[in-house]
Amino acid sequence: MGERIGVSDDEWELIGPLLPSERGRGCRPAQDNRRYFEGMMWIARTGAQWRHLPDEYGKWNSVFRRYRRWVTTGVFDAMLETLAELAGRDIAADMIDSTVVRAHHCAVGIKRGLSKQRGSADREEASPPSSTPDATPGGFRSASC
Repeated sequence: MGERIGVSDDEWELIGPLLPSERGRGCRPAQDNRRYFEGMMWIARTGAQWRHLPDEYGKWNSVFRRYRRWVTTGVFDAMLETLAELAGRDIAADMIDSTVVRAHHCAVGIKRGLSKQRGSADREEASPPSSTPDATPGGFRSASC
């Protein structure tokens, strides 16, 4: 399957208390935050779709719903600020470099069955004319007719 993406025990000692405790839904107890957090990291690291989340991180829909709940309540913003304060860094200098974020292979947008790209001359020949010269047989008519 590949290498598991996760956090070490030392890292979890810092991150774990920053995440809200989850209550169970109905009669089911809530799953462990660490497992769900590592699933969210796997999605961010691989750029895969939520449905492709490996089963070892839990059901993809449960991980996604917890992720959305944490985003809307500002858990990740508060975590970033707290970790920046612990590290003594200026959070105004934080940014994401898009060269590290990978797009999933489904996001490329290539249509199936397209064997080769057509040149601009081929496209021009294949496109219908933009005006019909036969519609005005004598050219432009003058307004004084």
